[in-house]
Amino acid sequence: MVELKSRLEDLKERFENVKSVLNPEKLEEELRKIDEIMSSQGFWEDQEKAKQTVQRRKWLEETIDHLKTIETSLRDVEELSETTPEEDTETWAILGDEIEEVEKRIKDLELKTYLSDEMDSKNAYLTVQAGAGGTEACDWAEMLLRMYRRWAERKGYEIEVVDVTPDDVAGIKSATLLIKGPYAYGYLKGEQGVHRLVRISPFDANARRHTSFAAVSVMPQIDENIKVDIKDEDLKIETFRASGAGGQYVNKTDTAVRITHIPTGIVVSCQQERSQFQNKRKALELLKAKLYQLERQKLLEKKKQYEGEKTDIGWGHQIRSYIFHPYKLVKDLRTGYETGNVEAVMDGEIDEFIENYLRWNAESRKN
Repeated sequence: MVELKSRLEDLKERFENVKSVLNPEKLEEELRKIDEIMSSQGFWEDQEKAKQTVQRRKWLEETIDHLKTIETSLRDVEELSETTPEEDTETWAILGDEIEEVEKRIKDLELKTYLSDEMDSKNAYLTVQAGAGGTEACDWAEMLLRMYRRWAERKGYEIEVVDVTPDDVAGIKSATLLIKGPYAYGYLKGEQGVHRLVRISPFDANARRHTSFAAVSVMPQIDENIKVDIKDEDLKIETFRASGAGGQYVNKTDTAVRITHIPTGIVVSCQQERSQFQNKRKALELLKAKLYQLERQKLLEKKKQYEGEKTDIGWGHQIRSYIFHPYKLVKDLRTGYETGNVEAVMDGEIDEFIENYLRWNAESRKN
């Protein structure tokens, strides 16, 4: 009983902290403004923008409802705890279950408080690139791509394939997805880095153990309100016939576009759309996101340089190991979180890794 009351007081404090960060009054005001926009004439003329607005409204409504539900539950549990005799073990057991449920809801809201960076609320471009290792690495890259697609589907996010380069034998050399949904970038940004696989290779006739690497990069989709200066003379634009390996990667367009940003050497391509104009627009949008991310990275490196820290970025920055043999384990090397349920992880159940990273990142900032 004493322990439950102590937990209740702790939850009340955590909830007040969450409320102060999320600011329900501000959320409700934003919701009212969105309702006004949605009721205006011509709202659906820009389909893409309208979808994003609807998604934002859904997120706001759900967050406000969760805040109200938790507040009511905490009040009810507190009132019941004050009137329940110590010897009424059955009621105290029910209270324990209620407190546990409230704790889960507060935990979900706490995650949202960690998504406060400028770009966290945006859609996300996610690129998977096979490392050295030939077919084995390309197969691993495709496994990771499927993992992220399954995760996005579970979240109810919309997935758009921007570009895929299949391997000649199996898997993919690289692929880029645009994942659309509230805070897609905020949730996925911690996935950036090198992912390592250890398994018995299905491509090795001698059934030997192989280690493969694939790199994941995540960038926010940049909207029109954010200015990124791209000069026409800095661009080399090429068109080519789209090609695919069949199945899910069949492309019907023969007007694919490749754009090289000459000053930085960044290359982007798109072959998903049916027209050259649409592919060019998508490729420019992806280039804009990469250039924005590059500038952010430069600022981060400069800041760390002044802080006297050593920057460890790129292919050498291994963030997670997926071990299929001789035992089963997926371990994040930053947070220390691990699980033996490899099959579930590869089927898209990576929320625990994402949540642990967000908490770890928030704590790192405090320190």
